[in-house]
Amino acid sequence: MTGSFDYIVVGAGSAGCVLANRLSADPSKRVLVLEAGGKDDWIWFHIPVGYLFSIGNPRADWMFQTQPIDGLDGRKLSYPRGKVIGGSSAINAMIYMRGQAADYDGWKAMGLNGWGWDDVLPLFMAQEDHINPPSALHSSGGEWRVEHPRMRWKVLDAFAEAAAEEGIAPVADFNGGDNEGAGYFQVNQKTGRRWSAARGFLKPVLHRQNLKLETGVRVTRILIEQGRAVGVAYSRGGQEFEARASAEVVLTAGAVGTPQLLELSGLGDGARLQALGIETKAHLPGVGEGLQDHLQIRPYYKVSGVPTMNVLYGSLWRRPLMALEYALFRRGPMSMAPSQMGAFARSSPDQERANVQFHVQPLSLDRFGEPLHSFGAITISVCNLRPTSRGSIHLASARAQDAPLIQPNYLSTPEDEQVAIDSLRLVRKIVAQSPLQRFAPQEHRPGPEAQSDADLLAAARSLGTTIFHPVGTAKMGLRGDPMAVVDDQLRVHGIEGLRIADASIMPTITSGNTNSPTLMIAEKAARMILSGI
Repeated sequence: MTGSFDYIVVGAGSAGCVLANRLSADPSKRVLVLEAGGKDDWIWFHIPVGYLFSIGNPRADWMFQTQPIDGLDGRKLSYPRGKVIGGSSAINAMIYMRGQAADYDGWKAMGLNGWGWDDVLPLFMAQEDHINPPSALHSSGGEWRVEHPRMRWKVLDAFAEAAAEEGIAPVADFNGGDNEGAGYFQVNQKTGRRWSAARGFLKPVLHRQNLKLETGVRVTRILIEQGRAVGVAYSRGGQEFEARASAEVVLTAGAVGTPQLLELSGLGDGARLQALGIETKAHLPGVGEGLQDHLQIRPYYKVSGVPTMNVLYGSLWRRPLMALEYALFRRGPMSMAPSQMGAFARSSPDQERANVQFHVQPLSLDRFGEPLHSFGAITISVCNLRPTSRGSIHLASARAQDAPLIQPNYLSTPEDEQVAIDSLRLVRKIVAQSPLQRFAPQEHRPGPEAQSDADLLAAARSLGTTIFHPVGTAKMGLRGDPMAVVDDQLRVHGIEGLRIADASIMPTITSGNTNSPTLMIAEKAARMILSGI
């Protein structure tokens, strides 16, 4: 593992798996991939319902926590991140979502050439192995498997019908550039098993002699000599090592890990680094700033006369039947993603395009990692797709093993507060339609007593939590932007031989789940690197 390589990839998460695959395709190039987590040799990484057991479990999750968040009544939140090859794609919701065309066209309008919808759509399609026949929007033969859910729920079908009565039309595919509408999500699964980035991109190429993967390795800093990244220092089992890169070091440690490593390496705000006793190698004040995330507000309703996961899982005699159904047919509740039904809508008529996303679940629980409730229920989670609140992720100390300080600053702007209020009112309008009324829904949280704007904002502060989509902490921008960390070729400003290729580079968050856009970013980065840009 020591010695010289052409490329060193830091992090074998979603983006790192793509980079490992693409960069090692040339047998003349030596590629080293360093991952701080472990192998995906646990059954719950592969059975879809395993997210209930992996989130909040130190075997699978880095167990980060935020700082107290003023906008959420001073609460600290758990901030799950995958601690395994495949990263968060090994524990996430498996939802295949590109976002909206306007997201990427907005990046292009910022002067970021090559990042418009027409530019990135071919990259999404190059990775796809879609269950549907090839079309202008989907393709087959790639590494990223996309299928339809293998189970439907009557209560979720009723939600879609109710949404239609409220003016949110049915949609069969959220990935055509305009995702407004309601329907079942497409998922990254293959015949009922989770399809992580490690399973799709990394493990099939580990036989390559020029590719070396090491797990359980913590990179402590980037080695920088005369303004160029020449390798990394890392630790394993209490020992310190170095590896050199003759071509490039590529950071794919994610929106949490990448800014942490940059600051450890002397790349960040000079005053902040000086206060920690770290020598400044490049003054980049944008490192760790600009954190964006989708805050989900999770109202849930008691229902009756319809099956829900709460009731099925709560029945001891049904559990072995669910396991048998999954073992024999790869179907049933054990095959389901956390959210099966989705909807994209406008929280108010003055929104130009869909600005909120629903994740609808035939279950309820207080928070992930805790037991399901004992009563039949449906959760209608709703999140603001394009928040104006901005947070930060910074070092707590100069010690690489110390968790960073995560401050999302949710609900810190009037615009986000208003979207939260409008979102909760929209949930109630949908539930009030006849298709759901036949199941006698009773609002359990926040509760019918919350009626005024002030009440609903208070409920949002009480119920709000992360939906696990942190981005933007090393954003892409033009050289004249003082907060930009990388250029439109993903090269770190002021440092040669160093590139970032993960969700941290997003200048604005995409309108939906962020895993597949992260894979697209890695695909584009690999093409840039291999073309010598």
